[in-house]
Amino acid sequence: MSDGSGFPGFHSHSYDRDHARPLFRVASFSDSGDEQENHVSSPQVRSHSTSRTASSKAVAPSRLSPSVSRPSMKKMQQVIDEKSMEEEEMELMKEKYAKLLLGEDMSGSGKGVCTAVAISNSITNLYATVFGTCHRLEPLSPEKRSVWNREMDCLLSICEYIVEFSPTVQTMPDGSTHDVMATSPRSDILMNLPALEKLETMLLGILDSFHKPEFWYADQRNQSFNESKKSFQRSEDKWWLPEPCVPDSGLSDRMHRELQQKRDQASQIHKMAMEINSSILSEMQVPLSYLETLPKSGRAGVGDAIYRYMSSGDQFSPEHLLNFLNLSSEHESLEIADRVEAAMYVWRRKASTTHVVSKWENVTELNADGDKNLILASRARSLLLCLKQRFPGLSQTTLDTSKIQYNKDNGQAILESYSRVLESLAHNIVSWIDDILIADENARKGHKTRMQKQVFSQISPQR
Repeated sequence: MSDGSGFPGFHSHSYDRDHARPLFRVASFSDSGDEQENHVSSPQVRSHSTSRTASSKAVAPSRLSPSVSRPSMKKMQQVIDEKSMEEEEMELMKEKYAKLLLGEDMSGSGKGVCTAVAISNSITNLYATVFGTCHRLEPLSPEKRSVWNREMDCLLSICEYIVEFSPTVQTMPDGSTHDVMATSPRSDILMNLPALEKLETMLLGILDSFHKPEFWYADQRNQSFNESKKSFQRSEDKWWLPEPCVPDSGLSDRMHRELQQKRDQASQIHKMAMEINSSILSEMQVPLSYLETLPKSGRAGVGDAIYRYMSSGDQFSPEHLLNFLNLSSEHESLEIADRVEAAMYVWRRKASTTHVVSKWENVTELNADGDKNLILASRARSLLLCLKQRFPGLSQTTLDTSKIQYNKDNGQAILESYSRVLESLAHNIVSWIDDILIADENARKGHKTRMQKQVFSQISPQR
C-alpha cells in the first residue's frame, strides 16, 4: 500500500459535510460467463446472466468489424478497471478498519494504543499524506481530494454515534405519558464539528479559487546557477520548496486585492481553528505523569527574570514581556511556552487549596480576589496565548502532547485533531500567499527602478 492512498495514522505511533454518506458503492461482478450460467437458479442472478449473455451475443458478430469492436473492448476494459479499483478500495478499507480495532498493534495481543489515540493519529497522518507534499497555492488534485473526503467522512462518522442522554416525556398513542431517556448529539460535538466542517470548506475554496492565477512556481532544484536575479529569494533552510514567480511588472491590481482578501480570510480561519483547538485541549484531563514532573514552585519554572516581571505591578502586558525576551527562534519560543505552562499549573494547584474553581479559563485578574497564585496563573495563561498568536507555527507544548497521548475520549480526539490539521492548513495558506505578495512587491520595485532608469536615460543630455 502506497503512502498516497493509505489511511494514515494506523502505522505510526506519532502523533459542509453530510454525515451518513456511503463510503463506497461496490458493484458485484462475476469473473466469467460460466459462473453466470451455473447460477441460473436465482431469479435475480438469472436476470443479470440473461442481460450479460444478450450483450455478449450482440457484441460477438462485431468481431468482424474493427470499428465496432474497439469501442466495445474499450468499454469492457473500463468495466474491468472500475472493478479492480473498487476491489482495491474495499481491501484498503478492510485493512484500515482492522488496524483501528487493533489499536495499531498488528500482533493482536492487546498492547496497542486506545481508540482515541488511533483516531487522532489517523486524522493527523491523513493530513500529512494529502497536504504534506502541497507547497503551492493551487487547487487540490482530484485524487487527493477524493482520498481526503472519503477517509475523513469515515472518521467523522464516528461522531454520529457519540450521544448524550437527557430525560424527556413521551406521549403514547392512548394519550398516556412516560418518562424516557432521549439521545442527542453530545454538546461539544454539536457545537464544534459543524464549525470545523465549515472552516474546511472555506479553506478548500480558497485553494480552488487559484485555478488560473497570474503567478507560477519554479522548482529551485531544476534552476541553473546562471539564472537572472529573481524577485523572491527563499531561505537556505527551505531550499527544496518551489519559489513563486510573478511577471516582471508585478501582479495586476485585481490579483493583488484578491490575494490580500484570501490572506485575511485564511488568517481569520486560522484564529478560529486555534481557538477551537485550545478549548478542546483545555477540556482534556491533565495526565498524572505530567503533574508529577511539575517544578516545586512557579518561580523555579519560569525563572527569576520572567517571574519578577509577572509579579510586579498591577498592570501586566504579555506583549511587552515577549518584546523583552526577544525570542528569535521557534526552539526558544517552545521552551518558554513549556516553562510558562508548567508554572501556570503549579500556581493553579496552590490556588485550588483555598479556592474552588470550576473553569480556570474564566479566572481573570479582576475576579482573583487578590490571591497572588490566581493572578499569576491568569497572567501565565495570557502570556501563553499571546506567545501562540505571535508564533502561529509553534509546535505542540509538552502538556498538549501529553494530553493527546493519554486521552481516551473519542469525541475530543476527533475534534482536537481535526481542528489542529485545519489550523496547520490555514497557516500554510497564509505563508504561501505571503511568499507571493513578497515576490510581487519586489517585482514592482524592480519594475519601477527600471522605468526610472529608462526615463532618466531619455532625458539625460547626449555627450
